Amino acid sequence: MAVATALGVVAVLGFQNAASGAGAGEARAEGRPAAGAGAYAAAADEDGPVRSEVHKLALKSEGHGEAGLARRTTEPFGMLGVSWPDADAKIEGTIEARTRSAETGEWSDWIALEPYLPGLDGERPAERGSTEPVWVGRSDGAEVRVSDTAASGALPAGLRLDMIDPGTGRSAARSGAAKAEPAAFASSAIDPGPPSTVPQPPVVSRAQWGADESLNDEGPIYLENGVIKAVFVHHTTDGAYNCADSAAVVRALHVYHVKTNGWRDLGYNFLVDKCGTIFEGRQGGIDQPVMGAHTYGFNSESTSVAIIGDYTKAGASNAALEATARVAAYKLGQYGGDPAGSTTLVAGATQKNYAGKDFVAGQSYSFSRISGHRDGFNTECPGMKLYPQLPDIRTLAAGPVQGLKVTSVGGGAFPVDSGYETPGPVSVNWSTTTPTSLISGFELLVDGQKVAGVAGKARTASTTLVPGSHKITVKAVHQSGRSTVTTAVNVSVPSPKKFVPVTPQRLMDTRTGLGVPKAPVGPKGVVTLQVTGANGIPATGVGAVVLNVTAANVTGTSYVSVYPDGTTRTSASNLNVVKGQVVANLVVVPVVNGRVSFYNNAAGLDLIADVTGYFTSVGEGASHVNLGPKRVMDTRTGLGVPKAPLGAKGVVTLQVAGVDGVPAEGVTAVVLNVTAANVTGTSYVSVYPDGTTRTSASNLNVVKGQVVPNLVIVPVVNGRVSFYNNAAGLDLIADITGYFRK
Repeated sequence: MAVATALGVVAVLGFQNAASGAGAGEARAEGRPAAGAGAYAAAADEDGPVRSEVHKLALKSEGHGEAGLARRTTEPFGMLGVSWPDADAKIEGTIEARTRSAETGEWSDWIALEPYLPGLDGERPAERGSTEPVWVGRSDGAEVRVSDTAASGALPAGLRLDMIDPGTGRSAARSGAAKAEPAAFASSAIDPGPPSTVPQPPVVSRAQWGADESLNDEGPIYLENGVIKAVFVHHTTDGAYNCADSAAVVRALHVYHVKTNGWRDLGYNFLVDKCGTIFEGRQGGIDQPVMGAHTYGFNSESTSVAIIGDYTKAGASNAALEATARVAAYKLGQYGGDPAGSTTLVAGATQKNYAGKDFVAGQSYSFSRISGHRDGFNTECPGMKLYPQLPDIRTLAAGPVQGLKVTSVGGGAFPVDSGYETPGPVSVNWSTTTPTSLISGFELLVDGQKVAGVAGKARTASTTLVPGSHKITVKAVHQSGRSTVTTAVNVSVPSPKKFVPVTPQRLMDTRTGLGVPKAPVGPKGVVTLQVTGANGIPATGVGAVVLNVTAANVTGTSYVSVYPDGTTRTSASNLNVVKGQVVANLVVVPVVNGRVSFYNNAAGLDLIADVTGYFTSVGEGASHVNLGPKRVMDTRTGLGVPKAPLGAKGVVTLQVAGVDGVPAEGVTAVVLNVTAANVTGTSYVSVYPDGTTRTSASNLNVVKGQVVPNLVIVPVVNGRVSFYNNAAGLDLIADITGYFRK
C-alpha cells in the first residue's frame, strides 16, 4: 500500500487481492501470480496446529544504494516479504519482488513492497525492520530488487527475502507433536467476555485454521480498561487468492508477523475473506478485549477487522461487507457501542492521519465507532474503494433493515382498485436488501397488531382476516433491535357473499371462437374471458363465478390454471391432462375487471367453460350449508332413480329437496359429486335444473372403461335436478356435499 509520509509506512498488515476474486488470467494481467484453487486448503479440513516454514535468502549488495536477489528457483512458498535486522533503519526508495507460479511456471510482474512502521506491536527487542508481506500463491521462484533514493545511498545491512510456506496440514504438528497452546495462555482460565446485544457470528478459530501456538509463548495482552470503543477496518496487501486457501493465508500472516517482524502474534484481531468467512486473529479469545497490533496510536481502545484483499481499485464483496458488519456489531455490542455512532479515543502517538488531521499523544479525538485505518493513521488503508463502503458496513451492523417492502399478496387475496380483496385467508410476501444473517425476525401486523411472527430467513407469512377493511404491514427486526415497517397494504374482506345459481350455459369454447378467439391454446398460452354483464351474470357486484372447465384435443402432458384477470398467476392448477384426454373440473374463481384468465402450461389444447352460478355481496342470493357427503343417487342399485344404466340420449331426474336432510323449500342449488362408471363408449354428461331446456354445457367427459368424477353446482327447479347422457351407456352416482338456501 502506498504511504504518504515516513510515519505512514504501516499501510496494512498483510496481503491484498482483487476484491472480486481474480482468477489466474486477471492476476497475470495485473502483474501478480495467480493463487491455485485451494493449493493449501487441506489445513482447514481438521483442527490443530500446522507447522509452517520460513525460507530465507540473503540479498546481495550491488553498491550505490542498490541490492537484490537474482532470479532463482526456491523452496515452495505462498507469501513473501523483505526484512532487515535494525527495525529503525529506513529505506527511502523502492523494494520490489516478482515470483514464479509453481502451477504454471509463469513469472509475475514486479510487485511493490511497502515498509512497516517500527513499534506497531509495542517495544519488541527482537523486532526487525520489514516490508508488509504479500500473498503470491504457491510459488517456487523469486527475484528481488531494492533501490534507496536517500542522499546517503546506504541500505540497511542484512537485507533478506523471507518466504513463508504455510503448510498443507500434513505435518507432525497435526498428530500432536506441537502443544496446542502455550502455558502462558489457557482459554479455560479466562472468564467469559461480556454478553453482546447481537449474536456472535460463526468464526473460524485459531485451532481450525491451524495456528501453531508454539510460536506464541507470551500470551495475549488485554485492553487496559477492558472496553472496546471502536473497530478499525483494514485491508491487506497485494495478491490473488482462492477462498479455499484463506486459512493458509492467515497462517502465513501469523508466521510472518511473529518470525519475521518479531511481534508477539498475528496483528489483526479478526480477518474476513472475500467469501465472507471470519477468522479469529490475535490470540486471547473471540469474546475478549484483546489488544492487537493494527492501528498505530489507537490500539489500546479498539479492535480490528482486516478484509483480505486489495481494495484500491475495486470495492469489497457484499459477503465480506456483511461478515465485517457482523463481527463489528458483535464486538461493539459487548460494550454498548452503537455501530452507527461515534466515540472518543485517546491518541497514543503524535502523528497525522490520511486526511492531514493532527493527533497529539494523550489528547482525545472523535472517531466513528466503525472507522477505517486511514482515520487514525496516514495510510490509504483500507483502500480507495473500500473506505467509501464503510457507511454500508455501519448500516449493516447498526440497522435498521433496509429496502423492506411488500412484494405481493396472495393466499386467496386478489388485486382490486383499492388494494386487495380476500374471502379471509391472506398470504403476504416481502423482500429486503439487508442480509438474512443480520435480521432477528419479521412480524406480520394487521391494523398495527402482531398476528404472526417468523424467523429472519422467512419472506412470507399468512393469516386469516375477519370481514372489514384492514391495513397490513410487515415489521422487520434487525439484530441490533432496530425495527422497520413497510408501507401499509389495504386488504378488505367483504361481507359474506351469496350464491346465485344460473342455468348452465357455455361461455367459452376455443374450438368455435365462443367468448375468445377460435384457436387452440398453445404452450404458455393465456386466454381471457369476459364473464360479467351477460348470460344472466350482472355487470357489477360479482365476486366470483362458478365454471365447469374442460380441456379437449390435448396434444401432450400439461396443466391448466384459471385465475383472476390482471393478477399474478400462482402455481395452483385446476386441470391436469395428458395427450388424448378430455378432462373437466369445477372451478370457483374470483372475478377482477369482470374477467377471468386461463393459462395452459405446455403442449396444445382446446378449452371450454360453462357457467353454473356466481357469488355476489349485493342483491339477493343464497347461503351455503354443508351436508354429507352422502350418496343420493346410484343407477347401479336404484338409489334415488330407477336401477338401470343410462343409455344414449337418456335422462334421469333426481328429487333433492325434502330428502336426505335437504329442506323442502328455499333450496336454490345443490352441490353434488357426480361420477360416471361402467362406461361403454365416448360420451359426456350434463347436469341441469329439472324442467328447463338443457344447454350445450357439460359436466363430465368420458371414454370407454373410465371412471370419472366431477363436482357440480346445479340450480334446483321443482325440487329436482336432471342428468343427461349423450352417447353409449354408463352408470351415474351422485353424492351430495351441501346446498344453497335463501
